[in-house]
Amino acid sequence: MGLLTKGLEIEIYTGTPQGQIIGLSDRIVQDLTGFVREPDSRNVEYTTAPFQSYDRLLCAILRPRRQLRQYLASLGDYTLIPGSCLSLGGGQVFYRSDPQNPYHSYIEQTYGPTVVTASVHINIGIADPEHLLQACRLVRLEAPLYLALSASSPFFDGRVTGAHSSRWQVFPKTPPQVPLFTSHGHFIEWTEQQLQLGTMQNVRHLWASVRPNGDNRPYNLNRLELRICDLVTNPLHLLAIVALLEARLMQLALDPSLDPLQASSLAPDRLLELTDKNETLAAQSSLDATLFHWQDGRPIQARDWIEELYTSVYPLAKAQGFSCFLSPVQTILRQGNMAQQWLQQYQKGISLSVILQQAIFDTEQEEQRLAEDLCLPALVA
Repeated sequence: MGLLTKGLEIEIYTGTPQGQIIGLSDRIVQDLTGFVREPDSRNVEYTTAPFQSYDRLLCAILRPRRQLRQYLASLGDYTLIPGSCLSLGGGQVFYRSDPQNPYHSYIEQTYGPTVVTASVHINIGIADPEHLLQACRLVRLEAPLYLALSASSPFFDGRVTGAHSSRWQVFPKTPPQVPLFTSHGHFIEWTEQQLQLGTMQNVRHLWASVRPNGDNRPYNLNRLELRICDLVTNPLHLLAIVALLEARLMQLALDPSLDPLQASSLAPDRLLELTDKNETLAAQSSLDATLFHWQDGRPIQARDWIEELYTSVYPLAKAQGFSCFLSPVQTILRQGNMAQQWLQQYQKGISLSVILQQAIFDTEQEEQRLAEDLCLPALVA
């Protein structure tokens, strides 16, 4: 078995080193290739090509970001801002990036600023549509674990929200009810029905924790897209989350009996109730959340479930040569995700603005170090 292809869609805020988020995407998209608008101008998205190699994927994460930083500096005192919510303010308004786009109009009118978040979407290539739908079933039930690892939005509008992922707590999952698709045919039939009912405006308007993806959805599919993760600005931590997902999908390919429709004692409707509850719990408390395992409904702490998953897939990752990229999962479990680290600082009396300013500085320094150490030839090519 060879490595799977994996690509990332990364949304990130732009603003000042003081943490003020400022919309610049219209200028970025006009002047730089490889960046696309989000409906609100305060964040911008770039997409990596799909790679099997983790080394190449690391540089594909870093190269556009370094280019974007240089461009922002040419405009003024601007930078990239970590976190998945409008941490210090601006959460009550919507700044249209493309006033002429009717889909953006629909999003603004329907959802407002609840969708003005930053995140990472992880795409893993799976060519066979039935295997892909099987993978989606498993990953959907385990998606709360990836949210727990990635949570980075404990602040919103200048206050502590009480949640570790304020983004996923408010993000409008659409349509509200999405089944566990039993086959590719089921997915096609369901999607066509949603488009007829108007619960989806187009084939992209499926905003769930995970979805099948492809160039001609729902008919031609070639990848699983995990959409639940908050923005992870540390590239090595992000690759570790990708590696955990890839290793789990490899494990499923080798042992199809891991399919929840076979391996769970719970009925599909109960599985959906359970995973919705787990997503809410993970958004609230991330690694410290007590979740409920899809196999039998037993309570288990997210941290312990991830540790079990890590232990089960590590030999496979090692045999495939990417265990070194998987191992930072242990660092996240030990040190906490970004939300937990920020909250620890806040509990010590550090203000939200100072926490964010330090994170902005640390993020840039980490990127520069990794780029110089690992990707300099690619960055200057």
